[in-house]
Amino acid sequence: MKRIFLFIVTNLAIVFVLSVTLRLLGVDRMLDEQGVGIDFNSLLVLSAVLGFGGSLISLAISKWSAKRMTGAQVIEVPSNMTERWLIDTVKRQSQLAGIGMPEVAVFDSPEINAFATGWNRNSALVAVSTGLLNNMTQEEAEAVLGHEVSHVANGDMVTLALIQGVVNTFVIFLSRVIGFLVDRMVFKVERGHGPAFFITTIIAQLVLGILASVIVMWFSRQREFRADAGGARLAGRGKMVAALERLKLNHESHLPDQMAAFGISGGVAHGLKYLFMSHPPLEERIAALRTMSN
Repeated sequence: MKRIFLFIVTNLAIVFVLSVTLRLLGVDRMLDEQGVGIDFNSLLVLSAVLGFGGSLISLAISKWSAKRMTGAQVIEVPSNMTERWLIDTVKRQSQLAGIGMPEVAVFDSPEINAFATGWNRNSALVAVSTGLLNNMTQEEAEAVLGHEVSHVANGDMVTLALIQGVVNTFVIFLSRVIGFLVDRMVFKVERGHGPAFFITTIIAQLVLGILASVIVMWFSRQREFRADAGGARLAGRGKMVAALERLKLNHESHLPDQMAAFGISGGVAHGLKYLFMSHPPLEERIAALRTMSN
């Protein structure tokens, strides 16, 4: 799903910039009490500043960064019947969902794709690809729009930001503790930080970051089921099932595996790879909709 991918990429970039800035300002050195120990309270504060700072800034600029990274063009004044239909459909669904009217945009991509992002329910962006408009029926596209509007109404981006902030905090905290222990116990550095601290911290942050992404991806998969149910309520269960069936056909026929996780349909994975999927398998989503109570 593009919104998850865009959010995580932006978040990582901001955390990196904040980390480098604080290091240049000498904040890291303050964590080493008198050169011989580590101040865990200060480290936790620093970790929270970096972790939540990156996540919340990413959320605040999510619409801007999504437009820049995808080239999405907001429809200010509809220039054709398709754009008019998009605006009218999102407006109707937003009213039913009880949220403010999102910006509606189209981005150029041959893949069937769509995403929603924004820092709150009443200031969101819903964007669809040209591939979606060219390859889906109007009923199927209506269901996809309902799915994305439901993401906004459910506050998924805000919840994602908070979860990502907590995950970031623990990754940054634990990576520095590991770096400190290796520096002191393995390389016997008695004062300050040796090269091993910085090397180990970077490696630990990468490894822990990958493991922590399992938590974020689990959250994303659960939210997809909820957004599918919301799309079914806004557009009709039959239309939502048809849209997912279309996505399944498109994935099996066209999408390369390395691109599948970035689309609305997600990919196909089993075993360990399943843990890193942003979307449940389409078969599971379709089965959940068919057993959903009216």
